[in-house]
Amino acid sequence: MVQEDGCRGGAWFALRVMSRHEKTTANGLRQRGLEEFLPLHTIRRRWSDRFMDVQEPFFPGYVFCRFDVRDRMPVLNTPGVVSIIGIGKSPAPVDDSEIAALRGVVKSGCSAQPWPFLNVGQFVRIDAGPLTGMVGRLVEVKKSSRLIISVTLLQRSVAVEIDPLWAYPVNGSIQAEARSTFVLR
Repeated sequence: MVQEDGCRGGAWFALRVMSRHEKTTANGLRQRGLEEFLPLHTIRRRWSDRFMDVQEPFFPGYVFCRFDVRDRMPVLNTPGVVSIIGIGKSPAPVDDSEIAALRGVVKSGCSAQPWPFLNVGQFVRIDAGPLTGMVGRLVEVKKSSRLIISVTLLQRSVAVEIDPLWAYPVNGSIQAEARSTFVLR
């Protein structure tokens, strides 16, 4: 089944994968014809004799995959997959808007880093820059501004640096719509 936007049917799910096997597992899912998403960020690592830029997952131990939950055996049989994150024995989908927000951050090229999960503050809308249209919560820390993209199911977040002039307060109806998916810090 293919939707109008070209994506295969099914919901996004977070997969728990073996430690340090995120890239291998994502590749295995892709080879099986499944739509996977492994958000990566670049960090500078120092060895005794040199520095090197390395791509690491925003959420170590997790890979996202879109599939029909009724047909999950190809996913579970993929090397490296430990389980599908859920509530009890029932897989719980990740909200499409959270995956879209993460993809937007990765695609934007803005400097981003993993961030502790937050759930407080005032809602704002980003009205300029590559993240225009995103809604978030405002938190002041040392006069720097970061947009925090959160995956509620995993209780994990990603921080992306933005210009504080891009954010404007929004009303209550948008707050209910956003459900604390984004946080500006």
